[in-house]
Amino acid sequence: MLRKIIGIGETIMDIIFKNGQPTAAVPGGSVFNSVVTLGRLDQNVTFISETGNDKVGKIILDFLAENGVDNQNVCVYYDGRTPISLAWLNDNGDANYEFYKDYPKARLDVIWPRIEKGDIVMMGSYFVLNPVLRTKVKEFLNYAKEREAIIYYDFNFRSTHREEAIKLYPDILENLEYADIVRGSTEDLDNMFQCSNPDEVYQREVDFYCKNMICTDGGGSIRLISPEVSKRYEVKRVPVVSTIGAGDNFNAGVVFSLLREGITKEGINSISEQQWDRIIQCAIDFSSQVCQSLNNSISKQFAQNYLGKGDAPKTTLFD
Repeated sequence: MLRKIIGIGETIMDIIFKNGQPTAAVPGGSVFNSVVTLGRLDQNVTFISETGNDKVGKIILDFLAENGVDNQNVCVYYDGRTPISLAWLNDNGDANYEFYKDYPKARLDVIWPRIEKGDIVMMGSYFVLNPVLRTKVKEFLNYAKEREAIIYYDFNFRSTHREEAIKLYPDILENLEYADIVRGSTEDLDNMFQCSNPDEVYQREVDFYCKNMICTDGGGSIRLISPEVSKRYEVKRVPVVSTIGAGDNFNAGVVFSLLREGITKEGINSISEQQWDRIIQCAIDFSSQVCQSLNNSISKQFAQNYLGKGDAPKTTLFD
């Protein structure tokens, strides 16, 4: 049976500003960006989310469908509006955000898609910690765990929630307990645990719950800690237009590679060094490609090329 990827997260319309002027409007959201990339790679992908019954919401639903992502589990609400973010890019392509949200009282009113053993669930950001949604999120994660899905957790914990970290700490640990692989940036770690050292965070916070951790550091090196492999990966720098989807597409590369390598839940803690090398390389390839445009996901051309269906040469970013 074809393994599925089920993402759960927010939808939002990113209006991107550069030099003080709006330059693009792109459907987005942390896990959203990942599943769009996976849809473009011809994977079997479903997205669980919510959006308003408005023009922006329709654009988002159509965008999912056009990119091969099943949108049947996106709740369309009538009492509220689809969120919008203003993303202000600096000279390095990094974004500062202003969010405009108008959610209804009833949230995430969806029926869960069927999960089979071997499927992969992707979750992350404040969405899965939000007290308003937490009961529903836990219900879904318990179902995913019961069905023996691999659970991939991306911290994506922004500085705007740093002051809430202590209050959210029990839920963060609970998410770690659900997770088979966790990924975070050094900034995420500092915002959540007041420590940006991945080895220290792994030993102090992660190892007891989840054995596989990947830590990224912007354009710096990548730290992998797993039961079989402890390694640091150096990467080339590339011309950066926008870093908005960088981490999200890194996640997509990891999940795509888990399927390509045939990694199952039983084998998640015994991935070999050679397999991890290929997984991390794919993740870096996807992340780097996104950084070179204003898109939040890899391009369709790049995706087809990666599947061996395109004409352009592959990009590899290891020295």
